[in-house]
Amino acid sequence: MFDLSTFDPDNVSNPNHNIFGLPSKEEDALLVIVPVPWEVTVSYGSGTARAPEAILKASLQVDVFDPDVPNGWKKGYYMRQTDRKILMKSDYLRKEAELYIDYISKGDDVSANQFMSKTIKDVNGGSIYLNTWVYDQTKALLEKNKLVGLLGGDHSTPLGFYKAIAEKHEEFAILQIDGHCDLREAYEGFNYSHASIMYNALNEIPEIKRIVQVGPRDYSQGECDYITNSKGRVVTYFDRAIKKRLYEGDTWRNIVDEIVGTLPEKVFISFDIDGLDRKLCPHTGTPVPGGFETEEVYYLFRKVIESGRKLIGFDLCEVGVSDTDWNSNVGARVLFKLCNLLVSSHTADEHAGK
Repeated sequence: MFDLSTFDPDNVSNPNHNIFGLPSKEEDALLVIVPVPWEVTVSYGSGTARAPEAILKASLQVDVFDPDVPNGWKKGYYMRQTDRKILMKSDYLRKEAELYIDYISKGDDVSANQFMSKTIKDVNGGSIYLNTWVYDQTKALLEKNKLVGLLGGDHSTPLGFYKAIAEKHEEFAILQIDGHCDLREAYEGFNYSHASIMYNALNEIPEIKRIVQVGPRDYSQGECDYITNSKGRVVTYFDRAIKKRLYEGDTWRNIVDEIVGTLPEKVFISFDIDGLDRKLCPHTGTPVPGGFETEEVYYLFRKVIESGRKLIGFDLCEVGVSDTDWNSNVGARVLFKLCNLLVSSHTADEHAGK
């Protein structure tokens, strides 16, 4: 077990330590964070592939005392090193994808262009490679009974993780905090676009009983139709509808209770940072006006746990990078809260004898 005898959580963080300045090692940590530096299919702003390293650096400024889970960090949180091969592959394919997006945006015929035909094939092949890599990484950790969190990268990154966790937990729901629905089929021709993650999850993973989306405020007619025709497999609380209820006298507590009531026993949190107000994530890839405060989302997560439901994992995606560290600072704090809540849910099960 990692030695906490000389670790002072009130002291300055040691940059030679791991995430949040903790002296953790993977073999001893209860929770392992898998960084996925990938942003090949982003459709607007870039930079999120470098978020894991920026968040790691910013995490040294996070106080490890959390009133919700004061001793969660003592269970051990460990973040793996960023895989440079994955990052380099993302950088290369991103340049290819940018050329392709520029080409199709002008209405040109891809089938008539041999280079563009090869480009889309290469990008889609790269995404399959990434999905397999993520599956292998997360499955191996789950088999060691680790709790696992994934840190993107764009929102396409967790699909392999969903597949791995489905094999362990069989039936669960995804609680998606997001400014978008991400239900587009092969957006821009990319089979595994960041805008297609929930579409792909629903189509490839039957163990996902339901996706409950909270906060979408930028979406297409096709996505609305998909939700309507999903027979309850997708339940969406649009930002506009939430705000209308609040403006007319309803409370966030009532809305949260309703949201929690749609969830089954096991819940996976998928947190796209653009579900928050843009002031908290100014350089996220596809920013949208509106969104939540962090405490509003944390309140929802706490209510999920208080209801007796079990958190089984999380992903945090689409954190941007910039010349300042504000994006990564907020990202690090959201990551810490997710770690604490996941450990809290696990510990609650232990006490209940589950």
